[in-house]
Amino acid sequence: MLLTSASAVVMGSMCAASVRCYAAALDAGTLLVDLEEQRLPLRHSHHRYRIDGPNGIQTLTVPLVGSTNNMMTPLREVLISEHGDWRRLHWGALYSAYGRSPYFDYVADDLYQVIYGQQRYLHEFNAQLHEVIVDFMDLPLETRYLIKDEEIKGEGVADLRGLIGMKKADALPITPVPYYQMWTASSGFCPDLSVLDLMMNMGREGVLTLMAMTGK
Repeated sequence: MLLTSASAVVMGSMCAASVRCYAAALDAGTLLVDLEEQRLPLRHSHHRYRIDGPNGIQTLTVPLVGSTNNMMTPLREVLISEHGDWRRLHWGALYSAYGRSPYFDYVADDLYQVIYGQQRYLHEFNAQLHEVIVDFMDLPLETRYLIKDEEIKGEGVADLRGLIGMKKADALPITPVPYYQMWTASSGFCPDLSVLDLMMNMGREGVLTLMAMTGK
């Protein structure tokens, strides 16, 4: 089962996931986050996200302790590294990209608290970002965090692990829908950025874009 008739979707813990990922989750209404995922080398979205700014598309990376090439390490055990002053770099990039966007001032304080938080584990950082996004955009989305496999194989559950949020394009029935972006004049519309881009530019109206992407 992909998205057709799915009442829940399973994904790994993603860092400010793409609008495409959020469209898939919203279409089902329930997001199951697999904290036992061990397929980290197959995609980068667990600790990377893309934004658009004055210098074009930028990929921001949360540095990790050790290598994700160790497939036996479940995501719930992946530690964040504080190497390279990455928190300051992320906040600077977000401010440069979206500081003058319509909704930045309304969400800046909450976002700042997460970026400069004291999280040790990657899944904690991802979950806190996800909470800010869902709350601010008022998304009708239930999120549950799984440490076991029971709910993943149930009826009506679409397992999107390894199918979405990867380097390669997926074949899911999700169509890019243009929305207002600050930097369209210089770079044209950029699809499949982090949902942070949609949130900053569209606020709560962004839910309409996500719904339109799956034909609702």
